[in-house]
Amino acid sequence: MSQSNAKSSFRPRTLAVHGGTVRSPFGETSEALFLTSGYVYDSAEAAEARFQGEDDGFIYSRFANPTVRMFEERMIALEGAEDARATATGMAAVTAAMLCQLSAGDHVVAAKAMFGSCRYIVEELLPRFGVTSTLVNGTDLAAWKAAVQPNTKVFFLETPSNPTLEIIDLRAVANVAHNASAKLVVDNVFATPVLQRPMEFGADIVVYSATKHIDGQGRCLGGIVLGSQEFIDDYLANFLRQTGPSLSPFNAWVMLKSLETLDLRVREHARNARCVAQALENSKKVSRTLYPGLASHPQFKLAMEQMALGGNIVAFELAGGKDAAFRFANALRVVKISNNLGDAKSLITHPATTTHQRLDEEARAELGITDGLLRLSVGLEDPADLVDDLTHALSVS
Repeated sequence: MSQSNAKSSFRPRTLAVHGGTVRSPFGETSEALFLTSGYVYDSAEAAEARFQGEDDGFIYSRFANPTVRMFEERMIALEGAEDARATATGMAAVTAAMLCQLSAGDHVVAAKAMFGSCRYIVEELLPRFGVTSTLVNGTDLAAWKAAVQPNTKVFFLETPSNPTLEIIDLRAVANVAHNASAKLVVDNVFATPVLQRPMEFGADIVVYSATKHIDGQGRCLGGIVLGSQEFIDDYLANFLRQTGPSLSPFNAWVMLKSLETLDLRVREHARNARCVAQALENSKKVSRTLYPGLASHPQFKLAMEQMALGGNIVAFELAGGKDAAFRFANALRVVKISNNLGDAKSLITHPATTTHQRLDEEARAELGITDGLLRLSVGLEDPADLVDDLTHALSVS
C-alpha cells in the first residue's frame, strides 16, 4: 500500500483532506474501507515475526486496522501530536487515557466543571481501584496548586467546560501539573483542533469524542486519545489492545470523510453561534448568556488567547426555572431537543435533567447549572432562522 504524500508542513485544511491517506494498489480516490477482523500471513514465520513486533503489519482489528489508522494519522496531523489511538466512543477515550496510566494509590486533580460521565469516572469509578481524586475550581490556579499531593499523577480538565463554558488557563495549569511531575489530560471536544490545540499550551494528552464535531452529522460513535510517542507506547497502546474498546473500521471511515470538512464546518458553526449568542444576550427574557466569543463572558480575554473563535456552544438561563426552560424548548421549531452536540442540526438540552442529572442539587448549583439553564449546540442552519426560532420560543416561555 502506498503512503500519502501529505507532509506536516501542509496547513491544517490541507491535512484535513489528505493527512494519513494510504492507498491500495487499486489507487482509489476515497480512502478504502477495510471491513476485516483479521489478517493472513505469508507463512507461520511471518505470523511469529508480526506478533513479536519484528514486522509492522496488522494482526487483528482490535489492535489496529488500516482504515482506523488513517483516521488516527489524520488526527495526529491536525492536533500536532506524535501518536494517537482511536476508541469506540468519547468516554472510552477519557477512561482509557486515565486508567492506562493510573494505579492504586495514585491521585488525580480535576476541574469540577466537566461532563457528567467524566465526573463519574473521576469521582466514582477511579476510587474503586484505589485512585483518589480532588475536584477544584478550574479557574482558580491556587486551587490547582493546593490540591497537589505527593502521589498526584494526572490533572484532568475540559475547556470550554460542559455546560457552563468555563475557560481554564491551559498554560498555567500545565505548568502546575509538570512541576508536580503529573500529566495534563485535556478534553478538547467543545473547541475541536480547529479552534484550540491544547498541546501548544503544554497539555500532554488530548481526548475527543469524535461523535461530536468530528463526525458532525450525528451518525457514528467514536473517540480518540492523542499524546507523545512515549505515552502511547508505554501506557495506552497495550491497555487498549488488551481491554478492547476499539473503533470500528466503518465508523473510522465516516470520521475520515468528515474531517475533510471539519475546518469549514466548525468555523461556520462558530459564526452562527455568535449571532445566536448576541440575540440571546439582548433579550430581556434571558437572565444570563454564556458564550466565550462574547465580551461579556467572564474569561473572554483568556478564551480569545487560547481559541481562534468562540465555538458553537451557547449556554443561557431563563429566570422562570425548569418550567420556563421546558416551555422554551418545547416551543422550538427548528432547534431540536437532544443531548448530543456538534451536529449540523441545532440541538438543545436541559443539563439539570439530562447530562448532569446525576449530580445532586448542591453540586449543580456550585457549577452554575440552574433549573433555568439550557445548553444550545448551534448548527449550520441560516442564523436568521435560528434567531427567529429562539425569539418565537422566548415569546411563549
